[in-house]
Amino acid sequence: MTGGLSFAIPLAFYLLASCGIGYSILALWQVCRFKAGNLGGGDFRPPATVLKPLCGDEPRLYRCLRSFCDQDYPEYQLVFGVCDRADPAVAAVDRLRAEFPDRDIALVVDPRMHGANPKVSSLINMMGACRHDVLVISDSDMRLAPDYLRVIVEPLADPDVGCVCTPYRAIDAERWYEKLELLTINADFVPNLVFTDVLGLLSFGLGASMCFRRSDLAAIGGFAAFRDYLAEDYIMAERFKALGRRIVLAPYFVDMEVDLKSVSQSWQHQLYWDQNTRAMRPSEYFATIIVRAVPFALIYMLLTGFSPTGLNVLVAAAALRMVCAAFVLGGMMRDREGLAALWLLPARDVMALAIWCVTILKRDFVRRGQRFALLADGRIVPRPAR
Repeated sequence: MTGGLSFAIPLAFYLLASCGIGYSILALWQVCRFKAGNLGGGDFRPPATVLKPLCGDEPRLYRCLRSFCDQDYPEYQLVFGVCDRADPAVAAVDRLRAEFPDRDIALVVDPRMHGANPKVSSLINMMGACRHDVLVISDSDMRLAPDYLRVIVEPLADPDVGCVCTPYRAIDAERWYEKLELLTINADFVPNLVFTDVLGLLSFGLGASMCFRRSDLAAIGGFAAFRDYLAEDYIMAERFKALGRRIVLAPYFVDMEVDLKSVSQSWQHQLYWDQNTRAMRPSEYFATIIVRAVPFALIYMLLTGFSPTGLNVLVAAAALRMVCAAFVLGGMMRDREGLAALWLLPARDVMALAIWCVTILKRDFVRRGQRFALLADGRIVPRPAR
């Protein structure tokens, strides 16, 4: 290594680590401005339909689905969708119907595939059973408080609002790799999401918890317009904005159950998240390189031969990262699980950089056992099993 390179390369990693430290401070300042107000306190309560595509019997599925039957909301419908009558999730829906005979619950069993995205295909199949104009999409692993529907529907009282989303908080992570997933969401994704929203830059939806009008959905082509996209929620939000509507992030957290069967599934899931971002928001994906303070500080320390400066930079980066994450987890999210797993955060950050690098080259992914190719425009194409 020439003298110039031996100076320039460590300097580059020092600057990257410094940028990450600066971002941590700035993000913490912005997160402090994300305060919950009087949510769901108005009198806007139109009838609503909740759409929940299902696939398989997850360990806590019934508990999650049951939370939708306990909503403090005057009139709403639950529509569940599966591709096969033999799907184990059907038993959970039947149990709900028996426990809540007065609740408006519909089950759609339809094997038709309308495109490459299985979730969107299921949503297309479920639309025929929907009775109301206000639609709420929620993933099967979401667990709700009774005021959820009031909170997510209330902003639609403003006709300029086209889509309402809520951030989610990962819970019930038992294994070490599930704890890494929890930290990815609660200590990384949520602060970045809040930072984007507070700055007025939010331009995408969160398909795990999303609300909009049926009439607006029809105006952007219905679910069928998004059947071949990896990140259908992002495209939908873009189309709502093209109608002149605003995207609102309600300052309200819903719980998301973490259920990962193996280290491999954990890796694939986090890789899928980064591929999702790269496909739909490439500039944001590449910009996240500047937030990796801990791994870049570690590389800088190694390149400088464990110099005092290198050690100090690493200690400063790790300490500040931990303090900022602790504030977000404890102060904003009331996340005791995340605080208990905080010691894993530096390792998670190093893994996140590795996944970021792999995502640059990898153009396929696995979702629910099916392999897909990811095209440059964000569309996906099924691939034969290897």
